[in-house]
Amino acid sequence: MGKIMLRSLLIGVCFTLLASPLAHANALNKFSELKNAGILVVDTQGRRLLSDNRNRAFIPASTTKIVTAWLALNRWGEQHRFNTDFYYDQQQAKLWVKGSGDPFLVSEELSSIALQLQQRGISHVATLALDTSAFTAGLVLPGTSKTNNPYDAVPSALAANFNTVNLRTVNGRIRSAETQTPLTPIAKSLARGFKKKKIRVNTGRDPKVAERYFGELFLALLKKQGVTHDNRIVFEQSPAKAPFYQHKNSKTLGDMIRPMMKYSTNFIANQLALIMTAEHLGRPASVRDVQQYMEGTLKANFNWENITFKEGAGLSRSNRISPVQLVELLERFRQWRHLLPEVEKGVFAKSGTLKKVSTLAGYIVDGGQWKPFALMMNQSVPYKLRNRIAKELRQTL
Repeated sequence: MGKIMLRSLLIGVCFTLLASPLAHANALNKFSELKNAGILVVDTQGRRLLSDNRNRAFIPASTTKIVTAWLALNRWGEQHRFNTDFYYDQQQAKLWVKGSGDPFLVSEELSSIALQLQQRGISHVATLALDTSAFTAGLVLPGTSKTNNPYDAVPSALAANFNTVNLRTVNGRIRSAETQTPLTPIAKSLARGFKKKKIRVNTGRDPKVAERYFGELFLALLKKQGVTHDNRIVFEQSPAKAPFYQHKNSKTLGDMIRPMMKYSTNFIANQLALIMTAEHLGRPASVRDVQQYMEGTLKANFNWENITFKEGAGLSRSNRISPVQLVELLERFRQWRHLLPEVEKGVFAKSGTLKKVSTLAGYIVDGGQWKPFALMMNQSVPYKLRNRIAKELRQTL
């Protein structure tokens, strides 16, 4: 298509941007010049207020997280809490941890677990056995870059602190940058070669390293609770019996999705996609499984065609969804709209950014009315253009 024109500005009326009252709105005027972009805004009754290229599939970037959040909330509900099971053989002093993929096993949560185990009579752990069978081995989802940035943290069945470490240097010596997180050998090794005084990095592209780091950190936290250990970590499946202790995360699914949306945490999104997939299939989740689960579930619920989701965070440039599909999903997301951040006054939305991709989707709020919208630009644009467009839409529609 040539020059993009804005259609259906008012219900039942179609005219171009140049003929509309929006002609002098700078951001919307800029949008009208884009060649690879689409937009849809509807009112509370689902009637189109503004529409262009609404049926064209675009790369959604991190607005994919809205899709993943809907899938998770629709499956489990906002109050769902993830479990992690622990098994203990007193004769061998062997403790198994069966990972479920819980995305929010942060140091504070692990300290609470260590205290619970100590209070249940565990005083020594000769062997810590990690059961990581929930996901297939060596899992790296499409779109994940080879950087040490936290947003490139790989998923794993057992994960501590989002598979990242927060480090600092004091008088040339490496220290943990968090009082609640002891320094472990793997964490210390990840600081080699860095000259910054403080840095947060991911644990690398091998999920086994992330899972071993989980083991190291958990043993250190057990020690802080007075539980001695022999510093032996192995990987093996847990016994087929009732767990010695089942821990429910103190955070609900809603508590996890809110920061995922605000900080665009790729790790949380992809952990959720993998957990859903593994639970649905009843076997370890793979990359192919995630795509089949996400696309299959969306097609079954919305009767959609021409969608692609290779992972749940929005890292893959192969992901595709149209503005009309995203708005349809947002119509069903209304009960969870409070989980979206307010990115501008009266605009509650999730943004997405990749090279030559800028997106924004959510709700424009005015007078108590929450109007779903999806803005998708798959070409180079100024960074804040999407926010400026949303502000102008709120002022105009």
